Amino acid sequence: MTSPAPRKLVPLVASGPSLPRRLFDRGSTVTCYLAALIVVSPLALILWHVIRLGLPGMTADFFFHLPKPVGETGGGVANAIVGTGIMVLIGTAISVPIGVGAGLYLAEHGNGRFGTFVRTTADVLSGVPSIVIGVAAYGLVVVPMGRFSGLAGGVALAIIMLPTIVRSTEEVVRLVPRSYREAALALGAPRWRVIQQVVLPAAAPAVLTAVLLALARAAGETAPLLFTALGSRFWSVSVDRPMASLPVYIFDYARAPYDDWNRQAWSAALVLLMLVTVVSALVRFSIRRVPRR
Repeated sequence: MTSPAPRKLVPLVASGPSLPRRLFDRGSTVTCYLAALIVVSPLALILWHVIRLGLPGMTADFFFHLPKPVGETGGGVANAIVGTGIMVLIGTAISVPIGVGAGLYLAEHGNGRFGTFVRTTADVLSGVPSIVIGVAAYGLVVVPMGRFSGLAGGVALAIIMLPTIVRSTEEVVRLVPRSYREAALALGAPRWRVIQQVVLPAAAPAVLTAVLLALARAAGETAPLLFTALGSRFWSVSVDRPMASLPVYIFDYARAPYDDWNRQAWSAALVLLMLVTVVSALVRFSIRRVPRR
């Protein structure tokens, strides 16, 4: 007898996707790459344009000299760099204690009506245009003082920084494991000491990241400083007097009818961009340290 012919095994799984599926997959991948390229392209064009026009004016004199009088070429932004630093420090000194304290309150005790009110106020304040904040700071600080000042500019920047710090602090404090609190309370520590010595140190890197993000946003604001610090062409570190700043310097020099001033405006824009880049790098560094902590 002859043995029967062996049966042909039919694979249970198809050898590969069909041609329409492969085409759809390739098309989706290309579409994602194009979308990413469209998102990155405006930033790349801005960086290229600012670097191309601002880099030729980045000399030592530009960083260490004061602006020249009208009609003279040259000069620098030393007073604007120092003024920006002073007003950002004032805004940070005002907004960080208030913002971190409010964020801790919302995370630990903010379930009532008052917590909802504070949370809603922070959300609304984050959407208020910066020019409106400048007008408010003008009425709150400039009018009572009787003059423009760096202090008024710092207050305006503090108002801009507050919503970011409050809401970010609340979110990161909520991420601290509940077991940390329960362990400290079980050892007999009062609630305020648990927050001070357990919860806040655990959330400190993320809170620092929120502060740096708020600082980076406030450093580039122009409209509030036009209503508060006004600007100055002289060297001034007195917080009760008008004070120069990089955003206002860029605004004034970019709309001036002098080519040399326009070139200096591009260089000042590059300096401000470098400042924001440094702050962003610090944010990335602090984010990377969060898992280690």
